[in-house]
Amino acid sequence: MTWTKWSYMDHWVTQTPQGPLPPSFNRAHMDRYIKQLSSLGFRGFDTFFFYLPMLEGMYGSVKKFEEFLQDNGFDKITGIFSAYPYATEYTAPHVRETHDRIFADSLHTVRALEGLSVENFIVMPSSTYFQTEPVTHDKIKAMAELWNRVGEMTLEHGLKTTCHFEFWGAIRTREQLDLFFENTDPRYVHFFCDTAQHTIAGVDPIQMFRDYRDRCTGFHFKDTHTVDTNEAYRTPPDAELMAPGVDRWFYEMGTEGGLVDFPALMREIVASGYDGWLTVEHDKADLGGGSYAEATCVAKWYIDTVLGQAQAEAEAQLVTEGSVR
Repeated sequence: MTWTKWSYMDHWVTQTPQGPLPPSFNRAHMDRYIKQLSSLGFRGFDTFFFYLPMLEGMYGSVKKFEEFLQDNGFDKITGIFSAYPYATEYTAPHVRETHDRIFADSLHTVRALEGLSVENFIVMPSSTYFQTEPVTHDKIKAMAELWNRVGEMTLEHGLKTTCHFEFWGAIRTREQLDLFFENTDPRYVHFFCDTAQHTIAGVDPIQMFRDYRDRCTGFHFKDTHTVDTNEAYRTPPDAELMAPGVDRWFYEMGTEGGLVDFPALMREIVASGYDGWLTVEHDKADLGGGSYAEATCVAKWYIDTVLGQAQAEAEAQLVTEGSVR
């Protein structure tokens, strides 16, 4: 058996008469996109907070969109991703004076999800590094204060606030990550593990999961071929697209040259007892002539074969250890 709770992060780009666009270009493209994911066996769907009005307009309500997902083999919308990547005078997580506005935005998003069984309110806890630097302990503590407050609110609405870190964000090193989590309440602030983003930043995602597995509520499974050793994370305005010397940061699982040991992570997940969702994310998969559809098929093949074998081995090891005891 293979892990059944796989979700897909809504990064897809499709070809349209107007060029490459998200599937929300129109209802026919969106329906086809969902059916493609369903045919591969994905059961959860993660999307961005700014897509919610589009889904409401296209399907009548976010609830009706979820019902469409369920009619096509999905369980539900599993996560909503919210972020303030660029600091402004109104929204900058490291600036306490902007916290009321960010809290109000978060509350608005959460209220739009009423009646759904979304589990994760996934947040990018900081803005860009270059807009935040110097990154001080006080700024990290300010961000912790914000997400403690938001996390308490989302929990009251049945969602867990869980933090997803970018290699170009203000919280990126292991020291910074630890400081952030030391200053957040584990009841309200959780950990969302993006395997590629941590690897690029020089942080071992497997060790991060070991150390924070009690607070881990999800994963983005994607690979990278590059560790940032040249401070590319400081590249304005977009380190993911404009860093000198790097044409593409992110790759699907199983590509030659990938740095993330996904089988080892899978064995660690099984051994830990984690039973939540695992999410495939393909960020900028079309760079260099790639295809989101092809990348997603390759990922599902990798899940069913390579990760399926790692899961089976880990489960067999648990049985053996139980027999020995």
